[in-house]
Amino acid sequence: MEIHELIMLIYVFVLAIFVGFELITKVPPTLHTPLMSGSNAISGITIVGALLSAGLEEFTISTILGLVALIFATINVVGGYLVTDRMLKMFKKK
Repeated sequence: MEIHELIMLIYVFVLAIFVGFELITKVPPTLHTPLMSGSNAISGITIVGALLSAGLEEFTISTILGLVALIFATINVVGGYLVTDRMLKMFKKK
C-alpha cells in the first residue's frame, strides 16, 4: 500500500467520524428510538461484511478488524432490538 492510499484512507476515516458525530448529536430524543430500529438493518449488513472479513483463511489485520467489527455490530443489533422492544411495550394496553 502506497503512502497516498494510506493518507486517503485515514482522511475518509476521520471524515466519517466527524460526519457521524455531527449527525448523531443533531437527532432529537423523540426520533432516537425509531431511527435506532431502522439502523438495525444497517448493522445486519455490517455483520455480514464482518463475517466475510473475519472468516478469511489467513490470519491478518483484516481478520482482527473483522472480528472487532462483528462484536460491535452484534452489540448494536441486540441493543437496538432491546430498546425497540422496550419502546413497543410502553404502547401496549395493560
